[in-house]
Amino acid sequence: MNQGIYTKDEIAKIGNAIIYLAERINPLPKTKLLKMLYFLEETSVKKWGCPFLNLKFDVWHLGPVVRDIFVELSSEPVLLADYIQCMEDGDSRVVLPKRPFSDDEFNDNELELLNLVVKSYGHLTGKELIRLTHNKHSLWYNTAQRHQVLEYLEQGLQTTTDFSINFADLLEDQPEKKAFYGENLDFQRLNKTLKI
Repeated sequence: MNQGIYTKDEIAKIGNAIIYLAERINPLPKTKLLKMLYFLEETSVKKWGCPFLNLKFDVWHLGPVVRDIFVELSSEPVLLADYIQCMEDGDSRVVLPKRPFSDDEFNDNELELLNLVVKSYGHLTGKELIRLTHNKHSLWYNTAQRHQVLEYLEQGLQTTTDFSINFADLLEDQPEKKAFYGENLDFQRLNKTLKI
C-alpha cells in the first residue's frame, strides 16, 4: 500500500475490516478478500449512498481490484503488518488476522454492513465472486466496455488497467443519493488533507 495516500485512521479501518472478514471466512484467500472489499464498497454505496473504505478499485482481468492492497497482500504486509499476515496455502495466498477485531473505527451501520456482506458473499468462492463482478451491466463490465477493454480482459489478453470504478454510476436513478455520495467523497477528501 502506498504509505503516502492513507492516513493512520484509514489504515486502522482497512486493517480491522480485513480482520473482521478473516475471522469469519476461513480460509480467506487473497482473491476472495479483494472481491469482498469490493462488495463492501458497492453495498455501502447502494444502501446508504456513501463509501465504506473509500478505496479506488481498478478494472482488472479478475474483477475490480484495489492495486495498493493487491500489492500489500502479494508479499509480507508492511502498512497492514500490525493487523494481518499472509501465508501460502497450496496454490493460493491466504490472509490471517494478527489480532482480534476492534470495532473502534466503525459505527453501527458499518458493523451491520460488514455482517451483511459476510452473510451475502462469504460462502462463495473467489471464482464465484469474480463471476458476480463480471455480470453484464455490473460496474466492472460497464467500465471495461466504456474504455474498450472488455474483450481483452475477458479473453485474458490484458490483466490490468488504470480505469477505475465510479461507484456514483450505481446511483444514476437516485439523484439525491448520488448527490449525497458526492458530498461524502468531498468531505472525506477534505478530512484527509487536514489529517496528512
